[in-house]
Amino acid sequence: MRMMISFAALFLSVALLQLSSGGVGPLDALTGLNAGFSTGQVGFLGSAHFFGFFIGCWWAPRLMGTVGHSRAYATFTAMGAIGLAAHVIITDPLFWALFRVASGICVAGCYTVIEAWLQAKVTNETRGRAMGSYRIADMGASFVAQFMIGALANMETYIAYNILTILCCASLLPLTVTRVAQPVTPAATRLRPALAWACSPMAVAAVLVAALSSASFRMVGPVYGQQVGLAADQIGYFLAAFVAGGALAQYPVGWLADKYDRRWVMIWLSVAAVLACGFTVATAANGTISVMLAAGVFGLTTFPIYSVATAHAHDFATSEQRVELSAALMFFYAVGAIAAPYMASLLIAGFGPAALFWLVAAGHIVLVVFGLYRMRARRVPRQRTPYVYAPRTSFFIGRLLRRARNGDQ
Repeated sequence: MRMMISFAALFLSVALLQLSSGGVGPLDALTGLNAGFSTGQVGFLGSAHFFGFFIGCWWAPRLMGTVGHSRAYATFTAMGAIGLAAHVIITDPLFWALFRVASGICVAGCYTVIEAWLQAKVTNETRGRAMGSYRIADMGASFVAQFMIGALANMETYIAYNILTILCCASLLPLTVTRVAQPVTPAATRLRPALAWACSPMAVAAVLVAALSSASFRMVGPVYGQQVGLAADQIGYFLAAFVAGGALAQYPVGWLADKYDRRWVMIWLSVAAVLACGFTVATAANGTISVMLAAGVFGLTTFPIYSVATAHAHDFATSEQRVELSAALMFFYAVGAIAAPYMASLLIAGFGPAALFWLVAAGHIVLVVFGLYRMRARRVPRQRTPYVYAPRTSFFIGRLLRRARNGDQ
């Protein structure tokens, strides 16, 4: 019971962190546009977030080794709170980009601490329940955060950012007041991007396209929504539909990925994503319901690709390589996510809102062609790892999922 109470504290911290971090991107986009930021500057803020996210993924294990879990979590939370609160001091895109770097470091650092804590505390008996609860807390709070956007956007700017700052600070409380002893700090995961390419070039390409789809939509989607006529509160529902579509896709896609060649699953998901992009553009003028439905279909077809790609890569890895392979795939996701929002925003500025989805569609077409080429270069392995939903949270997630991929869960 004491162990599950400890997990509950971690999951509450995750939920509060997601409520804070899940709202800052759309709020920055809407507030920045109202303040006169260009579309390209809004996209640059999203790229800055993922640049900070990459720094946090690399730095967090080393800071934990120096000061411990709780102090590391407090450090990252403080950086996130400072980044949020500073928005109301100065309204300038370059300064806001620096604040978003701090927010990105906060998110990656806090998730690294939480996942390292979970990894140290779970047992074979509690792993399934712990991971299931972790996924619910993470995705559930991410979903709820989207509904907050409309309310926050209609508030005074300082009130909206203060609410997010309070939520960020509140995420510190459950983890710091728990009486459960801190675990031993694990060694930092080595970052070897070449390992991912050696295991599966197809998985690397799919992870980059997944980053292009998700990061550009979540960071620049509010710009698209505003330009096709959505109100601030409707943009929150628009982004929530994307998250809901992605969540609903996990089980059926996982079943397909365990039953059929995962390359075919990724290829057909990309084909569906191209069709979803076309559907989104074609129905943009048909009213709010059509736009929401299109966002859900877009999430349904694009969100699961990362998990299928990681499962495919792990089919070619040994048990000893799994942790480093997960970190390597996260590295490529971060690289794609850094570039995607700024690129998408520049295209929207030059060619209109539909350019966001033409960019994503182009990425998926490239993945289809590359996937067909790779199917000729390598046969499917005889033994495959189970499909596992892979959160894009930290370089440590591979430690939590290693047993599940080995079939030990």
